[in-house]
Amino acid sequence: MLPVLIFVLVAIPLLVIGFVAMRRRTAQGEHPSNETDADRARTEHEFDEAEQYQEEWREQNHEQLREERLP
Repeated sequence: MLPVLIFVLVAIPLLVIGFVAMRRRTAQGEHPSNETDADRARTEHEFDEAEQYQEEWREQNHEQLREERLP
């Protein structure tokens, strides 16, 4: 019974603290604190351009696959 009690009182809080610390570090890495509004807008614009290019590429690739299937 004592090992289970030690596990509950020590290991579980340590796991929770580690999980919270990892989440904070990940959030800080995704959005640096010194990032300005202009930087965020530029990043969003770059993502939008990338998504548009991806859609164009998919359409072209889909057309090529369709042409290859036709005899």
